[in-house]
Amino acid sequence: MQTFFIVAILFLGFLITFQIAKTSEYVSVLKGEEKSRRQSNRINAFLLLAFLIIGLFGVYYCNEVFKGRLLYVSASYQGESIDKMMWITTAITGFVFIITHIALFWFAFKYQESDKRKAYFFPHSTKLEVIWTVVPSITLTIMIGFGLYYWFKITGEAPKNAMVVEVTGSQFQWDFRYPGPDKVLGKKYYKDINPAANNPLGQVWDDPANHDDIHATGEVHVVVNKPVKFIIGSKDVIHDVGLVHFRMKMDAVPGTPTTMWFTPKYTTKQMKEITGNPDFVYEISCDQMCGKGHWSMRGVVIVETQEEFDTWMFSQKPQYYVAFPDKDPSNPAYKPDSTAAGNAAISTGNNKAKTRQ
Repeated sequence: MQTFFIVAILFLGFLITFQIAKTSEYVSVLKGEEKSRRQSNRINAFLLLAFLIIGLFGVYYCNEVFKGRLLYVSASYQGESIDKMMWITTAITGFVFIITHIALFWFAFKYQESDKRKAYFFPHSTKLEVIWTVVPSITLTIMIGFGLYYWFKITGEAPKNAMVVEVTGSQFQWDFRYPGPDKVLGKKYYKDINPAANNPLGQVWDDPANHDDIHATGEVHVVVNKPVKFIIGSKDVIHDVGLVHFRMKMDAVPGTPTTMWFTPKYTTKQMKEITGNPDFVYEISCDQMCGKGHWSMRGVVIVETQEEFDTWMFSQKPQYYVAFPDKDPSNPAYKPDSTAAGNAAISTGNNKAKTRQ
């Protein structure tokens, strides 16, 4: 029934448009073709001028009404440069937009058809063509240059003191992996991916560097005022790590790791105070259409102090012990053997780190 009504409405709309066109044609015949054409031309010229005035007012009005819905201040230091570049781009393109449209609509009104003047034939001007080609080209080149500079800055080598987090996208969730006390992420192999065996990322358990790696899903913890490098990948289709509050964005491509780094500026608690929203959270979203559940692929970024982060890390269990609970020293059923020497060393390292804490 709904489809029938839609088809009926479209048909009636076409019929009304056709009848209006036929009526205009009959009126033109009655009034005289030339007279009707001149009258329509004057009406159109006036409507163009009215559209210019109303349109410019509409742009100003919408800006005033909706400017409060713009994003909050950048939550990363690198994002401040992105915001600056955006405002400069908006100012330049906005200025050109306003000037060109005022000229476009005003000329259409001012120089409408008239018996008192004759149009001047102006076929070519090399000088004008050079001006309107060279000036925009130079302007755009400078703007693109700044964009590339900031892009290579956030995708280049991260500071040596940056913490490392691996981000893996899959339909439709985010997985995160942190290196343990050894500060090294273990090797992965896609054929080893087996969620049923507590190995959702395909970690190679024969690699000792994997034995202290921490795995988390849906929530990533980072430290305020400390650079963080994201190593990004995907298990299935192309996803995209969208960190809108930090002004960061990077594709997650299967088989091709990508990286970016940034320095968080405000903790989650501080941003709640800045926004006045007690329910505020930093969001990590998928900015690439990745399937029917794309809309639900959302995670949370928690920015906290170093002490809070350390406390959280110490509360986590390495994924190796989740996959092999019998090798977990904290498991009452754990029995040390000759093959557990590496695990004992890891446990000792964790205890020393806790003592220093």
